[in-house]
Amino acid sequence: MTSTAADLRADLVRRLTAEEGLTDPLWRAAAAAVPREAFVDAYFREVPGSFPTCYEPVHEGDDGWLQAVYANQTLITQLDGRIHPADTPAAGSPSSSSTLPSLVLRMWQQLDVHDGHRVLEIGTGTGYSTALGAHRLGDGNITSIEVDHTVAARAAASLKTAGRAPHLITGDGLAGHRPGAPYDRLIATCAVRTLPYAWLHQVRPGGKILVTFSGWQFGYGLALLTVTEPGEAIGRFLPGHTSFMIARPHDRPPRQNPTLLPGDERPTRIDPTTITTWTGTWVAQLAAPSAERINAGDQQILIDHATGSHARTRPDGNGGFTVTQRGPLRLWDQVEDAIEAWQAAGAPHQEKFGITVTGDGQRVWLGSEDGSGWLLPL
Repeated sequence: MTSTAADLRADLVRRLTAEEGLTDPLWRAAAAAVPREAFVDAYFREVPGSFPTCYEPVHEGDDGWLQAVYANQTLITQLDGRIHPADTPAAGSPSSSSTLPSLVLRMWQQLDVHDGHRVLEIGTGTGYSTALGAHRLGDGNITSIEVDHTVAARAAASLKTAGRAPHLITGDGLAGHRPGAPYDRLIATCAVRTLPYAWLHQVRPGGKILVTFSGWQFGYGLALLTVTEPGEAIGRFLPGHTSFMIARPHDRPPRQNPTLLPGDERPTRIDPTTITTWTGTWVAQLAAPSAERINAGDQQILIDHATGSHARTRPDGNGGFTVTQRGPLRLWDQVEDAIEAWQAAGAPHQEKFGITVTGDGQRVWLGSEDGSGWLLPL
């Protein structure tokens, strides 16, 4: 017997409740009520074995489409900021998606909303998350911003089809939406390198911001901050593993292929594979926020294109590793110092990290505010 969308949606809610910690009955009710298929009438799936990676479109009614919609998975809906599912395969980098439902609902739970709260959502995307928030809090309490005009138009149409009418803005989410301020909560479905100060002036003191921090080494950390006064906040990073596409203005700038020249050599103090782990990557990124990383296991390459600085590791043939550094920034020195501080604290996951934001800067710290810390780029 063929399962209907309602059957699949009910089964998804059961699985999210049993396996993914969907404990709040009000968010379970939202998940049961919002039809995800209204927001993903087409998506891309990876063509197996393709290199470079190629994606083929899957449309509403295609074999397996509805089952994929109600699987707990992310569905790619745009490539390279301009390519949408059509009739032929396409190559490119994912630039918009419908995030897996367990993550969307987990973040809404973590945001700790209450009846009457007004929420600013950064990144409408397909509109599925927006619809969940509108179901829980009411259309009038949700303002959602999307930077991509085509994505925004599709989300607006999907939300209308689903019977929802939140306040939708097409524009730069990093600037927030001052006319609707103050908000009680802000939730971001994109990652940022540094917290936009506009958000800190649009969420009321005592209000909360839930956002993923990332960078050019693709380390990710989800933080929940409380605004203490306009322009200032403090928060902690949360357990688990959360990643989002980085906000387009915070993405890496265009750059040429690197030229790796001779430099100063010395033995490394850490195993280079340490910075390939989830939290190790995060710590290395905090230490060298302007660097990009090329990952080849025990051969790691860090490059700062603005200054021409780079560092590269290699096995020394005796069970250790050598690093070669060149340029005004000693990238590997910075990374080693941070990794050793993290390891001295027991190499904890990110819930042991916090963040303090003031008008003087944004500092991520380990353990407590007076512990080891690193400034985010401004």
